[in-house]
Parts: sequence; C-alpha cells; structure tokens
Amino acid sequence: MHSELKAVPSVRDQVSEAEWQVRVDLAACYRLVARHGWDDLIYTHISARVPGEEGHFLINPFGLHFWEITASSLVKIDHAGNKVMDSPHPVNPAGFVVHFAVHKARADAACVMHLHTPAGVGVATQKHGLLPITQNALLFHENIAYHDYEGLAVAEGEIDRLGADLGDKPAMILRNHGTLTVGRTVSQAFVLAFFLERACQMQVAALSAGKDGIVVPPPEIQAAVRQQAAMAFKAAGTMEWAGLIRRLDREDPTYKQ
Repeated sequence: MHSELKAVPSVRDQVSEAEWQVRVDLAACYRLVARHGWDDLIYTHISARVPGEEGHFLINPFGLHFWEITASSLVKIDHAGNKVMDSPHPVNPAGFVVHFAVHKARADAACVMHLHTPAGVGVATQKHGLLPITQNALLFHENIAYHDYEGLAVAEGEIDRLGADLGDKPAMILRNHGTLTVGRTVSQAFVLAFFLERACQMQVAALSAGKDGIVVPPPEIQAAVRQQAAMAFKAAGTMEWAGLIRRLDREDPTYKQ
C-alpha cells in the first residue's frame, strides 16, 4: 500500500494573521521600490519586525530581485541573520547589519528601508548634506541624521555608533553610501523614503548648474515648515498606501502570494 502523502503547509498557514499582513505589506513595498527604480539589483534591503515575536525580522531572500519578491518568499531571521523558519531561500547576513543597528536602537522601528539611489547617494557625498532649498527638503529640516562612512562591512562598534547617530530621527543619510528611513509601519517607512528621495532628486537637479544663485528660504520659514511637517510625518503612510496597493492589485497582485 502506498503511504499517504502529507500536504506541506504553506507559509501563510504557518504564521499569524498579523505576520501575514506585514509580509504582504513588505512584499508590496519591495515591488513599489522596484517600480520607482530605487532598487540596486538584488542589493539593499527593507526589513520589518515580526509582530509578537521579539528579535525576529522579515527580509528579502538573497538572489531574488525586488520585482519578484512575494509575501511567502520573505525570510524570517533573528538579529544575527540566521533563519528561524524553514525557507529555500538564502539570506545575506551582512546586509542585515545596518537594519539590526536601527531595530536595536529604536523600539518603534517596525520597518527600516535602506536605499542606494543615484540621487540619494549623490546627496550623501555632499559635505552640506540635504539642503533646506525645497519644500520636500524642509519636511526633514533639523529632523534627519547623518552617519559617517566606515566601509562596506559594519566595523566593530559601528552598530552602536549608527544607532546613536540616528537618535530619534525618522531618516538618515549614510555618507558616501545611501539613505535610510524608519517607520512604525511599512507604509510609513515607504512614504518617508518617497519624500526623501524626491528631496534628493530636486537638490541634485538644483545644484547641477552650481550652487550660486540657489534661493534658500529664511530661517523662520524653514522652522515654520518643519513645525507644520511634524503632524504630517506622524500620519505618513495612512492615506497614501491604499492607492499604491490598489495600483499593484490592478497591475500585478502576485506580491500577495
């Protein structure tokens, strides 16, 4: 007699409803990053905490491009990058180090986005950093952190230095490296990254003809916009996300698999 074949439980069957929702949102975020042209082949990462599981995180499977990531293919890891749930996909532990530094320093960091966009890296190479010359940039006025470049791999002690440099800010420029945003949700981290990326693109465009002639709003206007932006930052991702998901659902809903 043939033994009965047991069905292999799907990833969705093995995780909580809360984790599955985070997986769907995170997979959608990866797809949106690819659609905006912010990906860097299979490199850079977006991580999210697993709800209800202290010290567990979701991250992209190393080797898949952002446009093919799904909720089920995301890999669950611990702080050292070790898999804590069976997955056929490999993980790049070194790629999680920057993310762990933020998750460790910030209890509110449910999602961390790290990008290597041309505009973001361009601003990261400029001594003055993000200038208060556009409305998008003013959203981050005195509310963005900086971390000096220390090489490809995170050196001993850099995890703590990176966390200390970030402080309570929602965004960071990693000098000579790229940008980073932190969100209480995946959607918030994405929307903050969107406005930071736009600010960097605008700055690169504005400075393309040289810094002379650039109009800088007076300090009192800079401070006023920063104050006005405070409430907007708290609500970031609550209204914008639904429309982004509707577009993904129309064009390619496979991210939910």
